[in-house]
Amino acid sequence: MTVESTAARTPRRSAGSKAGTTGTKRTTRTTAKKDTGAGQSAEPALVQLLTPEGKRVKNAEYDQYVSGITPEDLRGLYRDMVLTRRFDAEATSLQRQGELGLWASLLGQEAAQIGSGRALRDDDYVFPTYREHGVAWCRGVDPTNLLGMFRGVNNGGWDPNGNNFHLYTIVIGSQTLHATGYAMGVAKDGADSAVIAYFGDGASSQGDVAEAFTFSAVYNAPVVFFCQNNQWAISEPTEKQSRVPLYQRAQGFGFPGVRVDGNDVLACLAVTRWALERARGGEGPTLVEAFTYRMGAHTTSDDPTRYRHDDERAAWEAKDPILRLRRYLEASHHADEGFFEELEAESEALGRRVREAVRAMPDPDHFAIFENVYADGHALVDEERAQFAAYQASFADAEGV
Repeated sequence: MTVESTAARTPRRSAGSKAGTTGTKRTTRTTAKKDTGAGQSAEPALVQLLTPEGKRVKNAEYDQYVSGITPEDLRGLYRDMVLTRRFDAEATSLQRQGELGLWASLLGQEAAQIGSGRALRDDDYVFPTYREHGVAWCRGVDPTNLLGMFRGVNNGGWDPNGNNFHLYTIVIGSQTLHATGYAMGVAKDGADSAVIAYFGDGASSQGDVAEAFTFSAVYNAPVVFFCQNNQWAISEPTEKQSRVPLYQRAQGFGFPGVRVDGNDVLACLAVTRWALERARGGEGPTLVEAFTYRMGAHTTSDDPTRYRHDDERAAWEAKDPILRLRRYLEASHHADEGFFEELEAESEALGRRVREAVRAMPDPDHFAIFENVYADGHALVDEERAQFAAYQASFADAEGV
């Protein structure tokens, strides 16, 4: 099984070329149809190229960014999403079996991640949060390398510069500042590349994100802010985060924002390509709001049944990103049953490989958490270490009974 997908990456441009020269300079994507009185649109603009039923719809502005996509590319995007979901499901199961300490599932967000991830060039740089397993896949990061951190045996199992994919960032929103600074450096170096920062709807309320927006706008940094609005910041819904659709926040900082159907892999691919070309063309930052849904828990330590209803999930299941593309592939005769059967076998092989790799990893050092907290030690840390040692020893005592 090969980690790299069959979906073709965007061809690299020469260092002297400028992207985004389509004859129309875009400055905003806020075509609100009705104001509710609180500044919020009743029907915010939503870029969609594939309906939930798998029907291809035309879009005068964004069709050009997927005009060259082939049936092989479409099958590759589908393969990406299926294998990413399989890896995610296996990681969730491994956590439930005690093999991982924690896991943040991306279930339902595959299209947003694969579509945007496949829009990137090799020389673009990615700053993720801790849920971008699909983007990591697109960048060629072996899935098993993501799991060491969640098992507690390393701080991230890949070289960020090897794939231009930064280590996962647990602190909410801080990676947007890292991305902005990196993009400012890219601009000063005169490089023909762009930077993308991923964050969630909850992180959009962080001060770090506002500061990143300010600096990127003032310095015209070649950065794309990709917000996966999965509707819930742990247990807080989006309406408690913002009085306006999140993409409209970009207006206040002086750069364009666009809301895309985050369950539509083609739309996510097209919009991200447009935003990256803007950045490479010297037109500055863009905010992309991928309107999607977190089908599972925030992490495996969360219980979403305490704050949301089953009918909400059922409504979003009808918009499933993988089923949507499969319907289109079947209706267009771009994939036959043999393709889906082979992919199912490949998916199971990936699950086995991940499972075996995790179980072969060493057990984490349970007492490492107490080391390097203070340079000269601390009485409270010593006390907590002793309490934890007694707790661990109690299991051994129980087994010996």
